[in-house]
Amino acid sequence: MTFTIRNLDVVSDLSKVEAFYAAAPDYWEAAEGYPPGFDKAKEFFEEIPPNCDPKQVHRLGLFLGEQLSGIADLFFGFPERGDAYIGLMMLGPWARNQGTGRNFLSYVEGLARTGGAKNLYLAVMTINPKGRAFWEREGFTATGLSGVSVVGKNQQELHRLVKPL
Repeated sequence: MTFTIRNLDVVSDLSKVEAFYAAAPDYWEAAEGYPPGFDKAKEFFEEIPPNCDPKQVHRLGLFLGEQLSGIADLFFGFPERGDAYIGLMMLGPWARNQGTGRNFLSYVEGLARTGGAKNLYLAVMTINPKGRAFWEREGFTATGLSGVSVVGKNQQELHRLVKPL
């Protein structure tokens, strides 16, 4: 299946992210307890982890044809200088189980390496065992750091994973 990955822009792509979330609400419904809407789509373009340079942020879209079918963001400087962090990477149900996630991750890892990152981090929720299995198949391992965070109206246990680059 052919795909395109490109940077997303809040002005021209906010409505695409909102439509993507509406078509693929399962992650947010499980994580937050309700479906995503406009505010969640806007948040994708605004959130940034502590100590990250806003000029070194990649907000990416994976397109199957014209349809936005996956999103990811990549930050530099978290948790430490020299590290990169995936805040979110998700695919629509129609794009899963076809190798698309592996290809998308490979692209994100390439950006992290080009940006000089030595390690790539992310956090995965306990309620997302399929997601965790994907990350572990792709070489991520537990750091031993876990915590509980309020996500929407739910409390979620998060586990930090890392992949040396």
